[in-house]
Amino acid sequence: MRRAVCPGSFDPVTNGHLDIVARASHLFDEVVVAVGVNKSKSRLFTPDERIDMLRTACEPFDNVTVDGFTGLLTDFCRDRGIRTIVKGLRAVSDFDYELQMAQMNASLAEVETVFVPTSPEYSFLASSLVKEVATFGGDVSGLLPAFVHDRLVRRLAERDPAGS
Repeated sequence: MRRAVCPGSFDPVTNGHLDIVARASHLFDEVVVAVGVNKSKSRLFTPDERIDMLRTACEPFDNVTVDGFTGLLTDFCRDRGIRTIVKGLRAVSDFDYELQMAQMNASLAEVETVFVPTSPEYSFLASSLVKEVATFGGDVSGLLPAFVHDRLVRRLAERDPAGS
């Protein structure tokens, strides 16, 4: 069985993330979407919220599961017998960083990294950019699943009830 992991913070999950997951689901028998939990980083959504949103967003994919992890991704892979990491690349700048990570991961465990170029319509898309634009009232509804957009709008309103 060919198994792979699609790791990330997914804060929040975007259509770009889902494009990579969908494409990975066609390449592998099983795909685990691994939500990184780093307690030292401030996130808009809690780990449980991000996992819940991803589980809902990944329901159309029969061979995709979602799990959280702390620590090293290579330990997560080793513990689950996963030998392939799938990473989406938006631009050359992503490649520079992801290549270093792939080489480090390969030095730590028997894992290979597969790079999947992002579909052109998502090449600019990043969770951080979506949050920033939404914070200032920009329309990001076409960049996220509808239910994620609703949760994003509600969360931002909770953080700034006056709408300033």
